[in-house]
Amino acid sequence: MRIAVTYDNGEVFQHFGHSEFFKVYEAEDGKVVSSEVIGSDGQGHGALATLLAGKGIDVLICGGIGGGAVNALNAAGIELCAGQSGSADEAVEAYLRGELENSGANCDHHGEGHECGHSHEDGHDCGDCHHGPVMEGKNVGKKVRTHYTGTFNDGEVFDSSYERGEPLEFVCGMGMMIPGFDKAVANMDVGEKVQVHLMPEEAYGPSDPNGIMTVPVNAIQRGDELNVGMRVYLQSADGRPFPVRVVARDAETLTFDANHEMAGKELNFAIELVEVLD
Repeated sequence: MRIAVTYDNGEVFQHFGHSEFFKVYEAEDGKVVSSEVIGSDGQGHGALATLLAGKGIDVLICGGIGGGAVNALNAAGIELCAGQSGSADEAVEAYLRGELENSGANCDHHGEGHECGHSHEDGHDCGDCHHGPVMEGKNVGKKVRTHYTGTFNDGEVFDSSYERGEPLEFVCGMGMMIPGFDKAVANMDVGEKVQVHLMPEEAYGPSDPNGIMTVPVNAIQRGDELNVGMRVYLQSADGRPFPVRVVARDAETLTFDANHEMAGKELNFAIELVEVLD
């Protein structure tokens, strides 16, 4: 059995979709026989389930996770034990003793007055939060590979899989992608190319003014070291960490934005369906 844990400095990392590292344990007869730390290879949320499946992972132990990622893991045949915290090694030992309980999807997309801060780089995928009901289409539920170029209305390119030289792989219609991207791919044929214009509601949602917060510099650990543009984690009322950007500061206060940087923007995608894998 191979068990992966979202990993950060010995602890269970609390946001599956932001995991830069996983600690992978090989277990036999209820005991750990070896372990190694692997990187996420720069994959976005939607590709992490595929990455873990490719590593032969049977079980994932993590902290926070959303509905889209849960669906992707289920589709990959990976057992989930979410809602864990503390020592990664101890979590695995507890799992092997049969003591862990799976909380299931536990990412509150609009809880505590902020969005969950999910990142959508490299493919505009959305594994931490599910954006709506599963859609219909011949490609829904299938693993697909797409090339795309994303532009703003003024023609500026903000992302392109062509430039990276590798198509984006995800399970269509499982909430791993922003809604408009998923919807566009749902009925495409292999080799087909489409152009779509997405309003914010079909992309990263409107910008939520409740996601903007100003706090005293001395209320934030090492707040005097933070500058505009930096990304850090704050803590919600229930102790859950969430990512924010520093958008302003002065001598006394820091202003953070928990909205995604694409929130409120209209986006355009040129999408090419390269392959349907299953």
